[in-house]
Amino acid sequence: MIRSSHPTKKMTPEPVAAGSTGELTVATTVRQRSPLLGLLADYISIARPDHWLKNVFMLIGVVLACFYKPALFWSLDLIRLIAALAATCLVASSNYVLNEILDAPTDAHHPEKQNRPIPSGRVWLPAAYALWLLLGGVGFALAWWVNRPFFLAAVALWVMGLVYNVRPVRSKDLPYVDVLSESINNPIRLVLGWFVVTAHTVPPVSLLVAYWMVGAFFMASKRFAEYRSIGDKLRASAYRASFRWYDENRLLVSMFFYASAAAMFLGIFIIRYHLELILSVPLIAGFFSIYLHVALKPASAAQAPERLFKESGLMLYLALCVAVFVLLMFVRINFLYDLFNVIPSDLPPLWEI
Repeated sequence: MIRSSHPTKKMTPEPVAAGSTGELTVATTVRQRSPLLGLLADYISIARPDHWLKNVFMLIGVVLACFYKPALFWSLDLIRLIAALAATCLVASSNYVLNEILDAPTDAHHPEKQNRPIPSGRVWLPAAYALWLLLGGVGFALAWWVNRPFFLAAVALWVMGLVYNVRPVRSKDLPYVDVLSESINNPIRLVLGWFVVTAHTVPPVSLLVAYWMVGAFFMASKRFAEYRSIGDKLRASAYRASFRWYDENRLLVSMFFYASAAAMFLGIFIIRYHLELILSVPLIAGFFSIYLHVALKPASAAQAPERLFKESGLMLYLALCVAVFVLLMFVRINFLYDLFNVIPSDLPPLWEI
């Protein structure tokens, strides 16, 4: 287990003159601060509940499954869906806790992350490891209750956390592999949503790969924003091993590759399954452009997903893209097939389990 090199910091107020306003301020602060609540908040924070919003994207899998078999929408079990969301959040939090534990030595070199609970010595490591196992165990129990394929997908999500964080693999230290291994959680989330609706087939591979590449674009943008924010090659390399290879140009080129690959595989899905979705392509291209604009900002919110939700313009545009995409999935526009000389798909059977 990792021993933190940063001892717990104790807040000791400076002495003030009797009767001064400073004395009243210190006393009030001490009375309002509860050590137990502060400790609890630290343990909760390493599970990163503020990242749970990312798991909402598994609902794309729910919508996609209903697109293939609309009758399944009316038999959708809301309780099972809520349990599936909870299971996904808990398994993801288990991965986050492990990430916080194993990243503590390198987080100490980051200007912001050095203040996290583990690098700053406010969390007892054995308790953190216990929390990692507890969150994973409860998440797996809920996943098993949903159905067996969902459980296996949840296990895959957890295993990718091990691949990403644990040596000797620790894929997060390998340039390009770090982005691809982290972003593969996107198609896993889509599959999790799909299995809530139907446990007998799997989604089209073209869409899974497109979803993977979209996630890779986001992750490479995060790396790019982090690298620029740190602003020092040596310190960046001490914080993240892959930064020994990366620089701004290489990261920008990789972002272009991931966006291009996402567009290609999304195009395969659109032509193969539902041509109407081609009308959403200009909006999606606009989203990539806006996201790149956000990533290029100083101290960019792209460094942390929880900060992206404060980018109101980006979030509104994303909501528009998702709404248009979902709407187009359930409409038919016949003249598009004549315009692009495409034979309408009859949605042949998917790969079956």
